[in-house]
Amino acid sequence: MSESLDSGPPPQAPTTALRQRLAELRGPAAQPHPLDARALAALAANPGCERRALLDGAGVNKAGLASALGSAAAFGQSQFAFIRGNAFEAKVKADGGTELLRLLGVETSAQVRVPDLSAAGPEGRAARTALALRDATAAGAWTLLDHPMLALEVAGSPAYLEPDAVVVHPDGRWTVVEIKSFPMIDASADAAKVGAAARQAGVYVLALERVAALTDGAEVAHSILLVCPKDFSNLPTASVVDVRKQLSVTRRQLTRLTRIEDIAAALPEGTTFDLERPADELTAAVESVSAAYAPECLAACELAFHCRERARDAGAVEALGRGVRGELGGLTTIGEVLAAARGAAGDPDDPAVAALRRASALRAEALEGAGCR
Repeated sequence: MSESLDSGPPPQAPTTALRQRLAELRGPAAQPHPLDARALAALAANPGCERRALLDGAGVNKAGLASALGSAAAFGQSQFAFIRGNAFEAKVKADGGTELLRLLGVETSAQVRVPDLSAAGPEGRAARTALALRDATAAGAWTLLDHPMLALEVAGSPAYLEPDAVVVHPDGRWTVVEIKSFPMIDASADAAKVGAAARQAGVYVLALERVAALTDGAEVAHSILLVCPKDFSNLPTASVVDVRKQLSVTRRQLTRLTRIEDIAAALPEGTTFDLERPADELTAAVESVSAAYAPECLAACELAFHCRERARDAGAVEALGRGVRGELGGLTTIGEVLAAARGAAGDPDDPAVAALRRASALRAEALEGAGCR
């Protein structure tokens, strides 16, 4: 049986009061925007951002919110890439998953069970998936779960995740399958894209561990099967990717997230992110929740341009990157940094201040030597 820090019963649904509060934040007519594994991996990468935690937990459409704030970003997958990805996934899973099973070393799809996972709502689908996983493990037969639904508690609220596939081995191992449309050329793919896929799959593995903890004989594999087009063709090939590092980081970061109800309780009365509200009200609502902007957000969050603009307006050193922010210690604004470098402010015993003054002196010396002053 798989053991993990996050093992345990399925996440509990939010209380009625919390559901009502999140609906108020979202807007009475707005449907909750689902939290997927890609967004969850991005959230885990920045656990100090209460703004994203609350908006994702409440199911707010961040792309629509960014547009309403006048900071829309060309963010997300292109329509062409989306269509190409769906077509490739359909090819991999065609004929009962024959190609996928071949990559796993199964000779014929006739040996494989493909259970029906349909049910009403995400809660029903998650329960149906858990039952199918337990049945498959008990049967000791190859089983392919196509688009199962997994549940994971995030900051006190359940998130429902849908991997491309999960394969149950006869020995009780469960393997996550990630199908991507980027090519694997000469058995090697783009490292950044593989890393993103591994982080996303790590979230699925974490969610699977909760079910495995309640299933006799089950073990979740900490390596995933990444399926991509081979070279420049549309033929599928696969590689086993170890996600233990991503799993460990995601588990640790998710435990650091502030619970959503605590963030919501600290908001001013009447705060809402209803997209029907005027832009100035939405701006005030967004600014009432603290953010933790970093340049990395530009690749992962729809509100990144808005947060970057605010960070620049405030002269926050976070706009320069997490590495720079960490080196500057107690200096939180660019104005403070420049003043410390000039010797106009700052404690000379502070290592960051001393380093800045030394760097400023070296710069002045270099410019003087070059005849620039």
